[in-house]
Amino acid sequence: MDAQNIRLTTLSHGGGCGCKIAPAVLSDMLSALPQGLMDPNLLVGRENGDDAAVYRINDNQAVVATTDFFMPIVDDAFDFGRIAATNALSDVYAVGGKPFMALALVGMPLDKLPIEQMQQILAGGAEVCQSVGIMVAGGHSIDAPEPIYGLVALGLVDPAKIKRNDTAQDGDVLILGKPLGVGILSAALQKGELDHAGYAEMIAATTKLNTVGADLAELDSVHALTDVTGFGLMGHLLEVCRGSNLAAEVRFDDVPLLPTAKGLAEAGFNTGAAGRNWASYGHEVSEPEGLPGWQHNLLVDPQTSGGLLAACAPDAADEVLALFRASGFADAAVIGAVQNGTPGVKVL
Repeated sequence: MDAQNIRLTTLSHGGGCGCKIAPAVLSDMLSALPQGLMDPNLLVGRENGDDAAVYRINDNQAVVATTDFFMPIVDDAFDFGRIAATNALSDVYAVGGKPFMALALVGMPLDKLPIEQMQQILAGGAEVCQSVGIMVAGGHSIDAPEPIYGLVALGLVDPAKIKRNDTAQDGDVLILGKPLGVGILSAALQKGELDHAGYAEMIAATTKLNTVGADLAELDSVHALTDVTGFGLMGHLLEVCRGSNLAAEVRFDDVPLLPTAKGLAEAGFNTGAAGRNWASYGHEVSEPEGLPGWQHNLLVDPQTSGGLLAACAPDAADEVLALFRASGFADAAVIGAVQNGTPGVKVL
């Protein structure tokens, strides 16, 4: 087999965080799980769909544990590995931690994919881990019908500095770290309609590590933190609203967008996952009458390796934005606020 001729996306039925099980379906699945053991050292569990589990090991240290994997969102094997690893490590940063080790999760169609491409996938993930000074110390692999790659990511955080997704406060402003539109770009790529500039935008966004999360953990004024991935901006913001018992307002004109994604969205490109997202939580989102369909689609667009969403005190917004920009997130912006009210999101 010629590795150059194998398009990874043709081997999978979905790609990136668009592979995630729809929020409503996932909620139904988890609803039947038993309560399980109660452990006071489990500081963050599955109670509000947070980004990672956090377990206290002493007064100054807690272990952050998370896992993430998916099928290819791009055809280049090395880029796929980089994106998947960046996405997995993001969940450590989203709770304010720093990773110290990773394990690889690998599923490959051995009868379809050349070994050289499999090696490139692993190399891409290893490069991302090396860039933040951690090892891929092991993992697990299976022969699978579709390519699958991701990581188990382990990190450390001070228990006093953990950032959760359910602790926003009345009056907090919302700051989004990365522009939206990765799902739209992936839809265009699947149809052969994404140009080189659009692909470069997509790779730059999805391989940008959310290391700023560890810096945000140092600020008491940052009350809640999460990352925006497969459920889209509206879905992950709703998790913040439900957990914090607050209502949110988002100004669409202030939401940063990938430049190429805007044009493609206006041209009608969209993902199936966006529709599944809206079907799961649309009843909790109020959109203005006449909102263009392309704007709606971007608000529910599944983001692969998306940006951090921070809820912070209004007087800390400039400091938070400065931290984002110092870490290379030039598009970070205040997009709205939360206040007392019935949990939900109103788009302005």
